[in-house]
Amino acid sequence: MIGGILWRARRLAEDAWLGTGIPRRRALAAVAAGLAPADPRAPRAHVLLCAPGGGNIGDQAMFEAFVDGVDGPVVALVRGVDDVRVRDDHRDRVTVVPMPALVYGTGAARRGALAAFARVLAAARSFSVVGADIMDGHYNTRASVARAVLAEAAARAGVDARVLGFSWNGRARRAARRAVAHAGARGVRLLARDPRSAQRLMDDRVSRVRTVADLVFAADAVGAVPAGIVAAGRPYALVNASALVARRLDLVDDYVDLVRALADEVDVVLVPHVSRPNDDDIDVCRRIHARAGDARVRLVDELLAPADVRALARGAQVVVTGRMHLAVIALSQGVPAIVLNTQGKVDGLADMFGRPELCLAPQRGFAVAAIASARRELSPPGPLRQAVDERLPHVRALSRRNTEGLREP
Repeated sequence: MIGGILWRARRLAEDAWLGTGIPRRRALAAVAAGLAPADPRAPRAHVLLCAPGGGNIGDQAMFEAFVDGVDGPVVALVRGVDDVRVRDDHRDRVTVVPMPALVYGTGAARRGALAAFARVLAAARSFSVVGADIMDGHYNTRASVARAVLAEAAARAGVDARVLGFSWNGRARRAARRAVAHAGARGVRLLARDPRSAQRLMDDRVSRVRTVADLVFAADAVGAVPAGIVAAGRPYALVNASALVARRLDLVDDYVDLVRALADEVDVVLVPHVSRPNDDDIDVCRRIHARAGDARVRLVDELLAPADVRALARGAQVVVTGRMHLAVIALSQGVPAIVLNTQGKVDGLADMFGRPELCLAPQRGFAVAAIASARRELSPPGPLRQAVDERLPHVRALSRRNTEGLREP
């Protein structure tokens, strides 16, 4: 209890400090001071500020989708060398540059990172921030502010700057809201990944907002389903259980009911989407498999590459997931997905396909609705699949707006 009180006190103090605007002004000044004319003979690169940490298929999929969507060299700024894996067909274009203190650092380490960022920015053709669900301050306010300020610094330097498809919570942290508003006012393109997020941003008086769709909808690299995961010729469903949800609420009983109900009609593949310390879907999926596993239920006990997940999802009858980006990957392949809503970020996705049942609240008893919706999709064409077939071309076109103008005609 005391630890929780201290954590909240530190967070309030940090929010108050960020709210003064002093950290923003200092960061902008540091970047401006470090800018120098670039070598005109050097190729100019698209600079991408990646999402933090490895072990997340969604983050990897966004990185790959960006590289696929632009031409020429790409400089990927990461917190650590394991944050992203560069695909073989991208190796001749992508340079990964670790800058651990750029977003999360303080003091002298942050000042040094800002100076290094200025040197990269001087030779940038564009600067893009992976926005996703990490801009509104609810996971880490200081990091959200830092991302917005870096985009603002790029725009001030005359570089095409944008925050790629992101969600916006209706209760964004005040400091994050101000930082994003400043970025928009300075010309940063703020690309909301659903109409609901776009409206929330405009309600918060943020300018330069444009509605897109999640960056991953535009990706089309399809790999192969690893051997032994599915039986040839047998229909199957994919099920994911999110450790992020499990930290707040134990839904294993519901997942067991869901898996058993689906296994009466099709094979079931339990597939993890994130595997990190204290956020490991593999552990949760193992618990479900231990209780519900039989000959028709298989467990994937490692993270697959996004292209291989795309191949696996493409062959599924339906996907039920606690992770939004697995739903995006499935939907992008024309496969109906039912996703548990976290941080209010899935409502807008459901809106884009006109099917509110695509989104379920993560609460005990969710299996009843999930089973009903999933069963309707096991006898094609179900209502979700029909909606996906109808809306997907438009959603993919919206997704391509994320990298509009970043490829030579």
